[in-house]
Amino acid sequence: MASHRYARALIDLQAFRSNLALARRCAGGRAVYAVVKADAYGHGMATIAGAAEAADGFCVADLDEGLQLRALVPERPIVVLQGAHDRAGMAAAAEAALTLVLHTPEQVAGFMETRRPGATTPQPWLELDSGMHRLGLDSAALAAAKAELEAQGFSPVVMTHFACADTPEASLHQQQRAAAAALGAPSSACNSAALLASDVTGDQIVRPGIMLYGGASLAEQTPEALGLAPVMTLTSRILAVRTVPAGDSVGYGAGWVAPRESHIATVALGYGDGYPRTLPPGTPVLTAAGIAPLVGRISMDSLTIDITDLPSVALGDRVTLWGKGLPVDQLAAALGTIGYELLTRLGPRVPRVVEDPDHG
Repeated sequence: MASHRYARALIDLQAFRSNLALARRCAGGRAVYAVVKADAYGHGMATIAGAAEAADGFCVADLDEGLQLRALVPERPIVVLQGAHDRAGMAAAAEAALTLVLHTPEQVAGFMETRRPGATTPQPWLELDSGMHRLGLDSAALAAAKAELEAQGFSPVVMTHFACADTPEASLHQQQRAAAAALGAPSSACNSAALLASDVTGDQIVRPGIMLYGGASLAEQTPEALGLAPVMTLTSRILAVRTVPAGDSVGYGAGWVAPRESHIATVALGYGDGYPRTLPPGTPVLTAAGIAPLVGRISMDSLTIDITDLPSVALGDRVTLWGKGLPVDQLAAALGTIGYELLTRLGPRVPRVVEDPDHG
């Protein structure tokens, strides 16, 4: 059904393919598994998986995501980063030929117990906790699990996850990097930041995530400087324009008061769409005439901007909330968070509109 909503998220698949091509160049011949968890970082798993022809495989967070993706991608490897949690999950993963990451002794035991005689089971991955202390086996438990799996004819991939890859000089990253270098082949450690920093250690498989969507992943470097392009551009239109006398307030709580006679535009997007209510006054909104500052408190379905200094802005004009011309990380910084959060919290009532000029 066609959407009549003003708000929409434009998904640029040409930009996605360009970012994936950069990941492949940085990988230097290593296998590239695209991370498409959380509905491909809010971009739409089906859309992104369909555009990821150049990816050797995929990574998702949990079993449900893996099963959803397998229905879309029948052949390529799909790695379930949290693994399966019970016998039913192990069996479902085996049936769908999903690759499970095993990060507890219980998962290793469950994997061995649910093997079907004569069935072809994807090689499992083992996760080493190299210092992030989120998931993974310690080095002794990993060595034991690896030996047990190898005795049964498996050749597990050994992975870890960097905590500070965006600041490669950090002591923890150096510690984790040394641990990753000792994993032995085949192994996987690199996320987007490590990949962009050419910190590929001894990896055979790299796991780019946010860089594929054009987001920042290295401290002090913008996506543009790294050669990345935003895939999602969140836009809407102006619902109303009114003149507010000096001294009158705008929005709930009367928190913003016009310092002069002001022209205020109401935009059809709010926190009900996933645009954070806590963004402060002054947050930039991009119009065709330039940047207009956010004023007043964000409502569930709308927000207000000051267009006093942009007289050409008019009713019905399209504005950009983040994306091309206005990096999502710029807004995230105003909230003390990261672009990942804004992208993944964008709500389902905002239509994702695919733009794919090269494959039209």
